[in-house]
Amino acid sequence: MRVAITSFLTDETVSPVRLARALEERGFAGLYLPEHTHIPVDGASRLPGGGPPPRQYGRSLDPFVALGQAAAVTERLGLGTGIALVAQHDPIDLAKQVATLDFLSGGRFTLGVGYGWHVEEAASHGVQWSTRRELVRDRLALMQALWAAEPTGYDGEFGFVPASHAHPKPLLPPRPRAGAPLTGPRTLLGGGAGPKLFAHIATQADGWLPLGGSGLTESLPVLRRAWTDAGRAGAPDVVPYAVAPTPGKLAHFADLGITEVVLQTPTGDESTVLRALDAYAQYL
Repeated sequence: MRVAITSFLTDETVSPVRLARALEERGFAGLYLPEHTHIPVDGASRLPGGGPPPRQYGRSLDPFVALGQAAAVTERLGLGTGIALVAQHDPIDLAKQVATLDFLSGGRFTLGVGYGWHVEEAASHGVQWSTRRELVRDRLALMQALWAAEPTGYDGEFGFVPASHAHPKPLLPPRPRAGAPLTGPRTLLGGGAGPKLFAHIATQADGWLPLGGSGLTESLPVLRRAWTDAGRAGAPDVVPYAVAPTPGKLAHFADLGITEVVLQTPTGDESTVLRALDAYAQYL
């Protein structure tokens, strides 16, 4: 099983360069970074598990800039977002950022996509909360049109782009699906288990990024059935994310056929994070 790491990197923590080098030196498979543009002071939104957003949420580094630094000082380390708030981006700009990062890193990028949970943060970007899921699907489809091998236009509910020259392209070859092939880097969708999410994964992504990984024994057969029903070959990637590891938990994931897991480190300075990496070495 490949073991990757996620950590909140801020202006007060270990740097992306130092963390990326430490991960590659120790044999970890990847680094996934979260995204928040800002956290409104008077926002009423609470974490999915309850409670106000911790300090690091309002201080997190831009994941694409930070991962660009990580890419420049490593050769094998996978790079990913966990997750990118696609609804809060201009999709044409984001398609260029993603393709450039993937191209310059030699195809090491995974686009983890989420719908968001902070209402006030999204509202600052003009996102209507009730339609944010449809907006994410639309923007992802537009981006995938720009990543197609030949100039391909897109006209959706929320966005339009004419057939255009748009390079560089992500390096992962297109994957078969009903209709046009799936383009872009490996794309994983975050979110809670359910038929709507699984249908979205089966038609527009390469797999699922479930937070914590609980309930997978029941969820995986449902996801795999949706995948097969959509005419997709093989099986979806499933990458449990922000996992607090134990040997039993990782053995259970392996028994389910999972081949990659993302462990959560504490937020902190270099010594704090490096101690966590050394403790996690037993899982490599």
